[in-house]
Amino acid sequence: MNPRNITLVIDADKCTGCGSCLQVCPSGTLSLIDGIAVVTGDKSLSCGHCMAVCPADAIRVNAIDNKMASFETFSMDPQWLGFGSFPTQDLARLIASRRSCRNFKKKDVEPEFLRDLIKLAVFAPSGTNSQEWTFTCLSTRPAVVNFGKTIQHFFQDLNKKAENLLLRKGLKLIGNNGLDAYYKEYYPSVKEAMDEMENQNIDRLFHGATACILIGSGPNASCPKEDAMLAAGNILLSAHTMGLGSCLIGFAVEAMKADKSIQKKLDIPGTEKIHAVIALGYPDETYLRITGRKEPMIRFK
Repeated sequence: MNPRNITLVIDADKCTGCGSCLQVCPSGTLSLIDGIAVVTGDKSLSCGHCMAVCPADAIRVNAIDNKMASFETFSMDPQWLGFGSFPTQDLARLIASRRSCRNFKKKDVEPEFLRDLIKLAVFAPSGTNSQEWTFTCLSTRPAVVNFGKTIQHFFQDLNKKAENLLLRKGLKLIGNNGLDAYYKEYYPSVKEAMDEMENQNIDRLFHGATACILIGSGPNASCPKEDAMLAAGNILLSAHTMGLGSCLIGFAVEAMKADKSIQKKLDIPGTEKIHAVIALGYPDETYLRITGRKEPMIRFK
């Protein structure tokens, strides 16, 4: 189905002609004719704004799956939370309390939590509401370990190349500074981590996590990386409220970007691109207080 096809249906018997749906529609899909809302445009974002705003409940958007707002591990009040009606201090405390977890208990994450995390992820905004996310779940510790070994082998091979001085210099001569920059910035710490994984069986990639979610994009996403990271942000915060620890694993993303065979081993179609990898599990660490952050560069114009 074309993602811009119009799937909204208006019940003319219910419509009061208030015009609220026209006001919030970003695509100009609707018009008022003879006091009734009518589809007159030729495209729709299927965002559901019209459906959510209608006081008469006269609009349905068939592209929207209402099951995506129904959860297994908790119940959600379907009433819209109005602007300014949620305590900012509570949200701030949640945001500031979430930390990257690198110590996990040997306890599996129940599949229903993973499914609910994905449902919460897709409430994030996406470019032109494309919602072209893809999610691949590694739901057991052995699956995470196997994935980690694949990433480990990639970096072991990369380190062997980086150790080759002639190769680094030769690539620089033709304008490719990537391997030399990697050698200077990452090689020592990655070598140490890979050695610990190889010789001491220490999980330096996923830190003992028992689950993992890979967030990708389909070919029709207009802002694929941005969409994936916004979805990841929802997962990170939601996981904290569910009692789960989380950690973004950037090294896994970089390895998959450089070696397409890793994605193939996970049976992820080549038409998809992976932008975020999140390790998940029950945390084996407790903090006592919230801390600050580095002061950013801020400009007001």
